[in-house]
Amino acid sequence: MRKTLATVFAIAGSVSTAAYAADRPIKVDDRLDASADALTDMMRAFDRGIPQDLLDKARCVVVVPGMKKAGFIFAADDGRGFEVCRRSGGSGWSAPAAMRSEGGSVGFQIGASETDVVLLVMNDGAMGRLFTDGFTVGGDASAAAGPVGLDASARTDAMRNAEILSYSRSQGLFVGITLVRATVRPDGEANRELYGRDTTNREILTGDIETPAVADKFEAALNRDSARRTQ
Repeated sequence: MRKTLATVFAIAGSVSTAAYAADRPIKVDDRLDASADALTDMMRAFDRGIPQDLLDKARCVVVVPGMKKAGFIFAADDGRGFEVCRRSGGSGWSAPAAMRSEGGSVGFQIGASETDVVLLVMNDGAMGRLFTDGFTVGGDASAAAGPVGLDASARTDAMRNAEILSYSRSQGLFVGITLVRATVRPDGEANRELYGRDTTNREILTGDIETPAVADKFEAALNRDSARRTQ
């Protein structure tokens, strides 16, 4: 009996520890590092990764690491990540602006998963949406599943027809995805944590705000392969 009770308490303790760990807030620097890892992995996925030439042509990039998804019949998504845009003149990237993604997709879905999501914003019209209080991917801005790998014709069609190209990684699988009714809006709380003051995403993405040191890894992930192509 004592052994049984000890086992029950041990299991309860481990469950409580896991629940506590899951409930602990994720710091902004951890999320930036996770965003860097997600982007790097999705760019390096052999012949199934995000094509480098599409990243080079993107006006902005949005990365949401570990987007949580759970549900039955109706699945809801909620993720927090960062967005950057090209600096004026097209050289280099802005400081990262924090954002939240929320949305849903109807379908027969059971269970839960964590999915990394990358959005490539391909033109000035969609870029302007990032400066607002929020917009809907696939509604306010047209979106399509991003092409992967070496299919040049698919990449050409994608650049011509979509404002936003979307990609995901889940359990090691890299694919282009179609987001339905997913909203993107600023994350003021994370911006305050990152910059130490209230600031808007427009100010961050279009101004001369210096990239904070905690975002160095994320900035390096954005620049690494582009730099190699120009050498």
